[in-house]
Amino acid sequence: MNGRERLPDRRGCDTRYMWVGRNEYAVTVGHYANGAVGEIFVSGAKTGSDMDAVLRDAAILLSLGLQHGVPVDTMRGAITREENGLPSSIIGAVLDHLK
Repeated sequence: MNGRERLPDRRGCDTRYMWVGRNEYAVTVGHYANGAVGEIFVSGAKTGSDMDAVLRDAAILLSLGLQHGVPVDTMRGAITREENGLPSSIIGAVLDHLK
């Protein structure tokens, strides 16, 4: 890794809605000019709740990993999965969606 590649101040993004279990989440993905994913935002838990804080922090960690050149496949391989191979959390589902 060669350090952090920050995204430009103005960048393209798209928001997707995902269901994990019975919960719906809004996932916003920010892109570099070349289309590569550089940041992730996840919301869906009650604002101010412990889960909201965990989602926010996990998305920041994913974003920092991406900005430092950590491959999505590396992060995907490190997450907890259910016996059937599906991710056990929204963070894992986001990583699977970024394939």
